[in-house]
Amino acid sequence: FILKYHFFTTANNLTMKSFAPLLLLPSAAAFSSSSIPNTRASTVLHGVNGIWNNANDFGKGKFRFYDGLDSYMKPFPDEDRELYPEMFKLPKGTYEVPLSKPCGIIFEEIESKCGVYVADLVEGGNAYSQGVIQKGDVLVGMTAVQIAGAKWERRLIPARNFGFDLVVDAIGSNDIKWGCNNVILMLERPGEADSEEVDKFLEFFEPPADTPWKLPV
Repeated sequence: FILKYHFFTTANNLTMKSFAPLLLLPSAAAFSSSSIPNTRASTVLHGVNGIWNNANDFGKGKFRFYDGLDSYMKPFPDEDRELYPEMFKLPKGTYEVPLSKPCGIIFEEIESKCGVYVADLVEGGNAYSQGVIQKGDVLVGMTAVQIAGAKWERRLIPARNFGFDLVVDAIGSNDIKWGCNNVILMLERPGEADSEEVDKFLEFFEPPADTPWKLPV
């Protein structure tokens, strides 16, 4: 049973408040020192809490706003680039696309409330005109804005297990009032990408439980 939704007609009506309580993320753990092979030294890339901010640090620092992989990873030193080259480029068959809203994408759920793929593109819409996204591409990551008190962040969040409603809420949270002039979607192209490799790459972007991004279960 496949649920079909016309995303492009609803995305602009969303607010951040509707996104925050729905952000229940997949269970994959973020990279930690225990997951690093012993032959590699612990570096900035895999430092304590990594790119994430908790407590009073939320909303601060170089990683509070995701605007593409290249710019996001610039703060890391050459040592990290030599030790972990796979983290500084997208996996084969995976690409990220910045889109203005409305995106002009029709998503279908792969399973009920778990995973979406591109069923079609709206002719003349933003995604169609950009010419990168294709039918059948699977959504694996996306930017979203989270607020805690008076602070906020925009992060890339793994989205392979997101259902349609959560995808819509997340896209809608990328609002101009938070400095967002686009939403960035990360997609996987079946037949070209290795899903296990992509998921391993995305573990780095998985929020740890001690940040405002991970809500209690």
